[in-house]
Amino acid sequence: MASCGVDSGYVPYTAYSAKKSFIEKNPEIIQGFVNAMQKGMDYVNSHTAQEIAKIIKPQFKENDLDTITTIVKRYKDQDTWKDNLVFEKDSFELLQDILDSAGELKARVDYSKLVVTDYAENAKK
Repeated sequence: MASCGVDSGYVPYTAYSAKKSFIEKNPEIIQGFVNAMQKGMDYVNSHTAQEIAKIIKPQFKENDLDTITTIVKRYKDQDTWKDNLVFEKDSFELLQDILDSAGELKARVDYSKLVVTDYAENAKK
C-alpha cells in the first residue's frame, strides 16, 4: 500500500476561484480571505494533531476524538499541509497531468494565464 498524498507530490486538492472582474474590484476581500486561509495553514503547521482534532471535532460528530486525531496525525506525517498557499507552477502542471491522464482535461492551460499568486505571496509574509 502506498499513500497517494505522499507519492503524488503537492497537488491542490482544494482551490478557490473568482472572476477576474471581482478580484479587480475587491482586492481587499480577496486578500482578507487568503490571509484567513493562511492563518489556518499556520495553525495546523504549529499545533499538534490532538489540538487540531479538538478544534475540528464538532465538524465530525460521527467520529470520536481518537479517530480524528489519528487522521490528522497521518496528514501531518505525510506533510499534507504546505506552509503557504502559493500555487506553484510544478503543482499546477502535476494537477493538469492527473486530469489529463484521467481523460478529464480537454486542453492544457498556461499557468500564467490562470493562476494569480500575489495574494498568497502577501499572506505568507
